[in-house]
Amino acid sequence: MPELRKDPITGRWVIISTERRKRPSDFRLERATTLGAEECPFCDGREDLTPPEVLAYRHDGGAPNAPGWDLRVVPNKFPALMVEGGLEREAEGMFDRMNGIGAHEVIIETPDHGKTLASMSEAEIERVLWAYRERMLDLKKDIRFRYILIFKNHGAAAGATLEHTHSQLIALPIVPDFVREEIDGARRHFAAKERCVFCDIIHQETAAGRRVILENAEIVALAPFAPRFPFETWLLPKRHGARFEEAPRPQYEALARLLKSVLVRMDRALETPAYNLIIHSSPFSEETTEYYHWHVELIPKLTKVAGFEWGTGFYINPTSPEEAARVLREAGGVDSQPGRVVL
Repeated sequence: MPELRKDPITGRWVIISTERRKRPSDFRLERATTLGAEECPFCDGREDLTPPEVLAYRHDGGAPNAPGWDLRVVPNKFPALMVEGGLEREAEGMFDRMNGIGAHEVIIETPDHGKTLASMSEAEIERVLWAYRERMLDLKKDIRFRYILIFKNHGAAAGATLEHTHSQLIALPIVPDFVREEIDGARRHFAAKERCVFCDIIHQETAAGRRVILENAEIVALAPFAPRFPFETWLLPKRHGARFEEAPRPQYEALARLLKSVLVRMDRALETPAYNLIIHSSPFSEETTEYYHWHVELIPKLTKVAGFEWGTGFYINPTSPEEAARVLREAGGVDSQPGRVVL
């Protein structure tokens, strides 16, 4: 059974999941190349190599856990947290721990091993977003869970061990520290100004245009004012909303269209980088509707976090957000413009 352990100094929670790593040699394997098509358990026709699906989209119907699917969601074969059992919070002297209860799922985005999120159609990307939404709505019914993180590791440098394009979902019994810091910052801004800080960012950035990469009627993609990493990109809905899973239908379609364009531009400008994609959404265990604003963060893996960053919490970014936004705007090819790009 995995455990959640709390650092008594910082209050930070850590997952101890020994089931995922048993031998020292396993760490060396993770630095090797990712598994290719000949070994891939996510390809069509290899459904017996994954746990039974919890969600699948099939355009022609068909039996569960059989070929002919367009998208599948399955429990992670090597989960960081286990869905069965109780939290059983307890103390060990001055230390706090609880059972590692949660859900860990894999969203297999397409049966086509050769596709990436950037090469998928807008409709296929929208289908992925709808799968995220459907799983969040289902898992939030479990009163043990307080937060659901959806993320994508693309490429070995970003942490992926399988080439086949996929995302992951982890439901947690606590709200992570990074999420808590973001929510607390948004709450402070609202307390001082009675406005959402993300809405303020959208209004100021779209008016100025320097850090806007592209936009449509529902979503804006921009380089944040103080990015931690080069070419870090945020995709924010223009209409205020705290929870990704409660967004109106047009926002998923608009997000799919903008996300595809940003990924294509990154591939062109940065030579197909590895990247992490994270959906930031409100914890469903508390009310943040007035001041929090869901969004997507996209982080190409172009630099490494080293001793200075770990020791200080400061990040050294060699590329200004203004330059990053300009490069990505111009990477649009025939649809690029000297200024703002509207899709």
